[in-house]
Amino acid sequence: MTVTTPERTRVAPSPTGDPHVGTAYMALFDKAWARKTGGAFVLRIEDTDRNRLVAGSEQQIYDSLRWLGLEADESPETGGDFGPYKQSERLEVYRPFVDRLIEAGHAYHCWCSPERLAQMRAEQQASKQANTGYDRCCLGLTRDERAKLPGFTETPVVRMLVPDDVELTFTDLIRGEVHAPRPDDQVILKADGFPTYHLAVVVDDHLMGITTVVRGEEWISSTPKHRLLYRWLGWDEPAYAHMPLLRNTDKSKISKRKNPAARLLWFREQGYLPEALRNFLQLLAYPPASDDQEVASFDEFVADFDWAKVSTVGPIFDTKKLDWLNGHYIRSLSDDELADRIVEHALYSGRWQEATPERVALVRAATPLVAERLVTLSDALPKMDFLFTADDEVVYDPAAIAKLPEQAPRVVDVAVEALSGLGEWTQPAIEACLREALVDGLGLKPKFAFGPVRVGVTGALVSPPLFESLEVLGRDASLARLRRFRATI
Repeated sequence: MTVTTPERTRVAPSPTGDPHVGTAYMALFDKAWARKTGGAFVLRIEDTDRNRLVAGSEQQIYDSLRWLGLEADESPETGGDFGPYKQSERLEVYRPFVDRLIEAGHAYHCWCSPERLAQMRAEQQASKQANTGYDRCCLGLTRDERAKLPGFTETPVVRMLVPDDVELTFTDLIRGEVHAPRPDDQVILKADGFPTYHLAVVVDDHLMGITTVVRGEEWISSTPKHRLLYRWLGWDEPAYAHMPLLRNTDKSKISKRKNPAARLLWFREQGYLPEALRNFLQLLAYPPASDDQEVASFDEFVADFDWAKVSTVGPIFDTKKLDWLNGHYIRSLSDDELADRIVEHALYSGRWQEATPERVALVRAATPLVAERLVTLSDALPKMDFLFTADDEVVYDPAAIAKLPEQAPRVVDVAVEALSGLGEWTQPAIEACLREALVDGLGLKPKFAFGPVRVGVTGALVSPPLFESLEVLGRDASLARLRRFRATI
């Protein structure tokens, strides 16, 4: 697809709780298209539903997109030429357009009470009529005329008057020709004076110069209403790209109620790397360059980007692929880079309250020992726990002790004696010393020779590489632990 003009895209989440992973999913494709065309990516906060706002949610949106490297070119945080970028700060913008629609006969006041509307919907459902929606009870009536009828309320809403010949077919960048269902007379201004989503999104997208609207396929049914508003107000329409919905393994729409992974913050809490999550979101709706090249940077994604390649089938949100990608990205980091990420995650997750120089030094020393076994950053510190435990507080796993050979006490005695006389305390020297003393000297297989030493210094039979761990622990701590362990067995 060839585009000669810079495209402006936007993502417009509502701060009604923890950010949804769908926000990042849409932002990824929004930003890719803007970058591909040399345009701009806009973040707008849609906060007109005041009853559902959650304190702190707006900041979480900014922080999460920044963490993912999907920060916007224009937003409430960064500003821009088309602000304000929060709908609650734009209320005076919408009313003049509502008045224009009323004057032109494209919208009308509705004084129906909530009770009357509920009764109407119940009767429609009971009769199983094909055409549901508002019955236009108020259309053509003045306030006084409507007040004489049942179900009247003093504060009206404003509804758009959808014509009988409303166009239901439109062209989508992803899906080609799309046929949407017929809309009813949508409320565009609520009784409290706030615009509904349908009016505000059209007005804001136009005034902010949005040229490509990227959103989930659930908004296909709303597109005829939005296209009407563009036409009535005399504005050029944007292009539409309706993305496939993310689905749970049971093929239902992914939701925070059913799936913890629907929460964007969950991925950071679990210790996924932002570059791995971003790569994963790319693969959900976009094919890799080739079957054996699923790992791709954002720049590579942008270079290859084409709406025609986006899938129309809702992808299953299976984190097994993400685990694989995360492991790959972890192992692509240098030891120092990975150590920095582990420390950062320890602080973010609350596992650490502060990163003391001593703690950071231990993490840097131990990171090479655990890197190959990590799936997420949250796996790291548990594997290093024995390093942060005081020598006299190491807890020995009873199951591990039960699996040790009968000669375990003798093994520990010999190990302590051999290591006590070791000159250079390095991994090669420690390994050579213990192999000579336990494997050659006692005639034991390595499994039985090193198991008691491993339990003695770490408390478990499964741990990072033994000889490297002894080096990181140091001579004094290693010998102190082995002597204490010997006293218990």
